[in-house]
Amino acid sequence: MRPPVPTTPLSLAAIWNMSFGFLGIQFGWGLQMANMSAIYQYLGASESDIPLLWLAAPVTGLLVQPIVGYASDRTWTRLGRRRPYFLGGAIVASLALIAMPNSPSLWVAAGLLWILDAAVNVSMEPFRAFVGDLLPRRQRQVGFAMQSLLIGLGAVLSSALPWILTQTGWVAETSAGAGLIPQSVHIAFYLGAAVFLACVVYTVVTTKEHPPGPEAALSDVERAEARESLFSAIFSGISKMPLTMRRLAWVQGFTWLGLFCMWIYFTPAVAHGIFGGQPGTPEYQRGVEWGGVCFAVYNGVAFGVAFLLVALTQRGVSARLLYRIGLLAAGLGLLSVGAWKTPEGLLVSMVGVGVGWATILSMPYALLANALPPERMGFFMGVFNLFIVLPQILAATVLGSVVSRLLGGEAMPVVMIGGASMLIAALLISRVPKETATNEA
Repeated sequence: MRPPVPTTPLSLAAIWNMSFGFLGIQFGWGLQMANMSAIYQYLGASESDIPLLWLAAPVTGLLVQPIVGYASDRTWTRLGRRRPYFLGGAIVASLALIAMPNSPSLWVAAGLLWILDAAVNVSMEPFRAFVGDLLPRRQRQVGFAMQSLLIGLGAVLSSALPWILTQTGWVAETSAGAGLIPQSVHIAFYLGAAVFLACVVYTVVTTKEHPPGPEAALSDVERAEARESLFSAIFSGISKMPLTMRRLAWVQGFTWLGLFCMWIYFTPAVAHGIFGGQPGTPEYQRGVEWGGVCFAVYNGVAFGVAFLLVALTQRGVSARLLYRIGLLAAGLGLLSVGAWKTPEGLLVSMVGVGVGWATILSMPYALLANALPPERMGFFMGVFNLFIVLPQILAATVLGSVVSRLLGGEAMPVVMIGGASMLIAALLISRVPKETATNEA
């Protein structure tokens, strides 16, 4: 079903409204990123077990996002094309967030992470296509930069929330004890569930989708593609990827390998290596909460940088250049974490990560959207996600053995490996066609 091609520019307020749901999605995602490794360790996991327990995230993305993209391209309901998917995903994700801190065992928590990640992916993928559907070509870079701004805001609030609850006295700092998850994590996840659902509902209410009009008639080739089965469509779609998408796939692979190294191991590295704690001790809890503060800092920096990205993209600065600068900053930031002996020093590294995170969330999608056919926007955005999750699956299956057999159980070197991966991604951006980046404004 071919959507109408938008030609009328939208105001920044309208772009804010259509992107606001990402604030809630990232609030739930940020809680997960900052706390799941610690939750697993509270419930008895060792550091070498953590990567496999995180396997839920990339596997669900691998399966869910292409399916949701394929289905949403062919959907039209009273709620529209994309909105039914991200509303349904938000409802399920909110329920999973409420259940997560009440997990009685390690495998219950792992199962809930599968459910949570599936629901987050159902919400997230249509939001990427939403921008392509509703914004004219020259505004898409601004739209994705606005998403980056709201993602940064949601992530900074969610990542620091357990620390804020403890420091402000809302929740007393106590030793969690074996098998027990701290009360600060419970309260943070409950608040996250409410914020996730409320933000997505706001976008559903304030932003309408355009119904297919006379221009929605498909060509014979497009009708043949529409009759393909889902799996045939995925395989044929991969073989027909535009050049820009094929080149960006390599950049995405190394970028998200680096991010996954950080997300899995940064918090345990800080709690054990900087604070000297073991799971269940007050020192470990303080280290976990400080890891959340570090995540809040990089997301806060990303929030601030996103304002700059909006301004620069409105002036026609190349998304390709901005993306390269961001990845260089993130790579150097992660490489530097091993140099610090005090918690405060880590905040300097997080500034570089934040600059990179702002560009990672926006610039590749700005480069990609203008290279995709409108009638398959959702599908190709879902296929593009394969090159995010495949390196994460690789990391989840390999990193545990690397940590236990080669690194003596130490987590900090893995974070630094992630930095090196980011630098490789920055070099690979040179292969992305220049004309795609310069024709976006």
